[in-house]
Amino acid sequence: MKPTLKKHFGFDEFRPLQQKIIESILSGKDTLALLPTGGGKSLCYQLPAMMLPGLTLVVSPLISLMKDQVAGLEETNIPAAYLNSSLGVREERRIKQELQDGKIKILYVAPERLMKEGFMEFLKALTVSLIAVDEAHCISEWGHDFRPEYRNISQVRGQFPGVPVIALTATATTKVKSDIVRQLAFKDYGSFCGSFDRPNIHYSIRPKSDAYSEIVSYIEDRPGASGIVYCHSRASVERVAEDLTADGIQALPYHAGLSPKERAKNQELFMKGEVQVITATIAFGMGIDKPDIRFVIHHDLPKNLEGYYQETGRAGRDGKPAECVLFFSYHDKEKHEYFIGKMTDSARIRVAEEQLATMVTYCTARFCRRKMLLKYFGENYANAKCNNCDMCDYQPSKVVRKDIVW
Repeated sequence: MKPTLKKHFGFDEFRPLQQKIIESILSGKDTLALLPTGGGKSLCYQLPAMMLPGLTLVVSPLISLMKDQVAGLEETNIPAAYLNSSLGVREERRIKQELQDGKIKILYVAPERLMKEGFMEFLKALTVSLIAVDEAHCISEWGHDFRPEYRNISQVRGQFPGVPVIALTATATTKVKSDIVRQLAFKDYGSFCGSFDRPNIHYSIRPKSDAYSEIVSYIEDRPGASGIVYCHSRASVERVAEDLTADGIQALPYHAGLSPKERAKNQELFMKGEVQVITATIAFGMGIDKPDIRFVIHHDLPKNLEGYYQETGRAGRDGKPAECVLFFSYHDKEKHEYFIGKMTDSARIRVAEEQLATMVTYCTARFCRRKMLLKYFGENYANAKCNNCDMCDYQPSKVVRKDIVW
């Protein structure tokens, strides 16, 4: 296994849990893998793909994520491809021919593609050795990014009896984990959960009174430091980027409303360090592996703790100190409540309300932020305080919410 790790990926050692997860897959077991952002989830199916005889099918939610993964694999001479709506007819035909010829080891597809007429028959004619479900929390109604199309995956595995399935995610509560296992019909399966603790990250919440001025001062105090400013809407992403640029800070926007070419260009400039700050909606971040991001700022209140945790996880992947700052206001809470009020699915309303309430509790309770985060994901933090968050820094005597038990 280690020779394959060195040959194809250039590493001498595995990260925590990677080897055990891969051994579970190679033994033929279905496997649930929860690794924090930056924990090396993709290697857990990419390495087995090089050791198994046939094709590894990867279900992935975003076109941009597929492209990034395939580009990275191609750089290491691993034959990989994706099939999605961004391809022309000729390019799709070429990839399908290469699949039939056995020239591709890893294929990325969107969940919608699985149900496309004729596609399942095409897959069944190939030798599929492993099915990987990336961002597996999307299959659960309790996941922070539920996608109904992900429910189709349960039908796919029935077409490939005996083929192991690995479900991977960085953000799953106990309830979401149970839902993933149920939806994918896991029985005798391997389950691996890494620690959600990122000890190098400092968490803090600030009142949102004059957020923009504080953001400018914060960035100016950290010249050259790379960072992300997350905003709730495309309009605010554009506005904050323009204002930062006008104030002498190199910043570019990133959101789904930009053309693919402009998004790719802005992302590339940020990745290369030619732009200090990216202002973004949650469309930015999945699959981004820039190790030296020193800060992540939330200009607006996130909808839920899972999304917040995943976004803060972009910071400090190199293990060096990083900071995550969230600006909180009850006005932002009311905005979310307004959009929840527009929903029609009662089950989704219940989930959204519960998630928002938990997010607000995190922002307003006077407890160690790290302890609260880890508890939410089912992990107990042994120490009374972390000494690396605003609550532990200031040790306030006033408890705002006495009724909360974390």
